[in-house]
Amino acid sequence: MITGDIKQKVDAVWQTFWNNGFTQPSAIFEQMTYLLFMQRLDKEQLGKEYIANVTHTPVQSPTFLDGNWHNPMTGQDVPYHEMRWHVFRNMEAEKMLNRVRNDAFIFLRYIGGDAYRSAMQDTVFQITNARLLSRVVEGIDSLVKSVDAQAEDGDAQTVGGTDMMGDVYEYMLSKMAASGTNGQFRTPRHIIRMMVNLMRPTLDDTICDPAMGSAGFLMEAAKYIQKNQCDELLNEVKLKRFQTEIFHGSDSDASMLRIGYMNMMLHYVDEPKLNYRNSLADENKDTNKYTLCLANPPFAGSLDKDDIAPSLQSAVKTKKTELLFLALMMRMLQPGGRCASIVPDTVLTGDAQAYKTIRSALVDTHCLRAVIAMPSGVFQPYSGVSTAIIIFTKTGTGGTDKVWFYDMRADGFSLTTQRTPTPGTNIPDIESRFHNLEAEASRSRKEQSFLVSADEIRQNGYDLSYKRYHEVEREAVEYEAPEVIIARMEARQKEIDTAFAEFKKLVEA
Repeated sequence: MITGDIKQKVDAVWQTFWNNGFTQPSAIFEQMTYLLFMQRLDKEQLGKEYIANVTHTPVQSPTFLDGNWHNPMTGQDVPYHEMRWHVFRNMEAEKMLNRVRNDAFIFLRYIGGDAYRSAMQDTVFQITNARLLSRVVEGIDSLVKSVDAQAEDGDAQTVGGTDMMGDVYEYMLSKMAASGTNGQFRTPRHIIRMMVNLMRPTLDDTICDPAMGSAGFLMEAAKYIQKNQCDELLNEVKLKRFQTEIFHGSDSDASMLRIGYMNMMLHYVDEPKLNYRNSLADENKDTNKYTLCLANPPFAGSLDKDDIAPSLQSAVKTKKTELLFLALMMRMLQPGGRCASIVPDTVLTGDAQAYKTIRSALVDTHCLRAVIAMPSGVFQPYSGVSTAIIIFTKTGTGGTDKVWFYDMRADGFSLTTQRTPTPGTNIPDIESRFHNLEAEASRSRKEQSFLVSADEIRQNGYDLSYKRYHEVEREAVEYEAPEVIIARMEARQKEIDTAFAEFKKLVEA
């Protein structure tokens, strides 16, 4: 989570845009994103150059080369170094505007693969005022310094504090949501990290998030693989697979798609397979394709029937997005593929036939492994909705024996709109217990986690709520007889009356 100081600096840059005629929050968000990406690309290369100088080796995979870059839009040759943040930020205002708007921004659109370039081709750099750009660059410089300082103090030891930049994106998205212009919100990073740690992705996986947003799940999965299989990434073939084949995502918001590309590239995934599309529509043909799905799909509405793929309509008769995405992930996974997805509580308990259809499919058609109930404040300040994480393996032939239930009561932050850090979190316990489910067999229903047989779940109408199976231990409380309480009260009143009478005599004497 970012500090109040960082939020104030985001607000200051935001207000600078607003004061200069940018009244659409989505436009402010996009322009800030492009400039933040420029800054991060330069910072990443500065780090590579430092390592090269120390080790006396060439700079690895530089974004900015020596010499000139040929701008295909203007036909002019531009020195690479003049498109670097630490260089153009010190230029005179008019020259900086010309270099950033006409060259650095165009360069930004050409640095990735074909899919990235396609996503970026219609983008526009809307800042036309030199003084505004100068002030915004100055504000972002100050913001990034604070972000990097906080990242160094915490556990976000990543390239240029890119994890912390994810929190900056989250805060900017919250400003858009507050204005009523955008329904996007980002899954908190520690929840994403927990889900990734539960699923333990590897270089052998093909990973998808069909509602990727800013690609938080894909980024965290990439980091997990980098951390746990760093030696294997030295293999050229495996590195190529990591950079171009493992990570897949889709989103119907073009802005989120571009942010997703930028974030993945900053995590050394040069060519992620990201699609601009409605994953629930017939244009998405993905079937039996992925080994792992990680997602927090939207669940705040329903779709028109014409917007839903026939294969999903045949799987579950509903327009509810939370159910359609589960049906989609069942379709998209290979047999043996795993899924960890956030769902609203209604998926666990809904009485409508569509809800029961999905739950029975999880239990009877596939292998449901776990249901982790989360407190309702996890998604504050965006929403107070109660949610859970469901984990299942696609089999197509059943296989559910026992389902593990866990009641997360604390995630390390307050459950208010402020979401301030607090002592205590269940996340380490969740991760430890999930990877040692054999030991959970001895746990009673009165504890925070336990196993429930598939037969019992069937007998309860496929209800998947923790509270359905949790046993509350009640202790009998014996109260004194009313006459005893009344007698004690009368005696106390006599004492008060006597003391008051003595006090009155003293006053009147």
